[in-house]
Amino acid sequence: MSSFEAPAPKKKLPILKLVIVAVVLAAGALLLLRGVDMRAVFQTAMDEIRARGPWVFFAAMAVLPALGFPVLAFGLTAGPAFSERMGMPAVVGCVLIAVTVNFLFTYALARRALEPILSKLLVRFGYRLPQVEADDSTGLVMILRLTPGIPFFVQNYLCGIAGVRFGKYLLFSCLISWPMNVAAVVFSDAVVQGKGRTVISAGMLLVAIVAATHLARKRYAKKPKPAA
Repeated sequence: MSSFEAPAPKKKLPILKLVIVAVVLAAGALLLLRGVDMRAVFQTAMDEIRARGPWVFFAAMAVLPALGFPVLAFGLTAGPAFSERMGMPAVVGCVLIAVTVNFLFTYALARRALEPILSKLLVRFGYRLPQVEADDSTGLVMILRLTPGIPFFVQNYLCGIAGVRFGKYLLFSCLISWPMNVAAVVFSDAVVQGKGRTVISAGMLLVAIVAATHLARKRYAKKPKPAA
């Protein structure tokens, strides 16, 4: 049976997240108070992204999350930046391809290049490296993907260094991550374009995905599984 345990006292991550959110909100409020036109800033950022082109954008989406860049930021940007140029179906397809390539890239890095370094880091921070048997691969992937708060790139690297079977890793990663990415792309584009009905539909889809994830997590937690 595989295991992945952390000491109980180490629960500082939620506080760190709250601090980060507070800093971001404070910075945004300060900019607004100083009269900064946030709409103009957003439009300038979109123009810069469009100028680089979709090839650069989606290549960055495939690679940069391996370094810790939030993959959701790409998903929320892709629609407003390229839907008019490429069409929404093409944008959604490119987003899913980029996310899948990142799954492959980070897994390969973890298995082939970074396993010794990452293993030492886990031990240094008080974690025990998971040892996954063939029958436990699905369990660890589900735990990592359904547990809130675990960064996307950490999920991928942990699956790799734990020796999760590649087929199950890729299958369940795509099944869990794809719907959220699609909903994020459609929702952000609809908000920017002012498409009220699409905003409501995409928003309802996001809520449904979050609810389904919560139910799946609760249901899966009742089954015997490797600790995470």
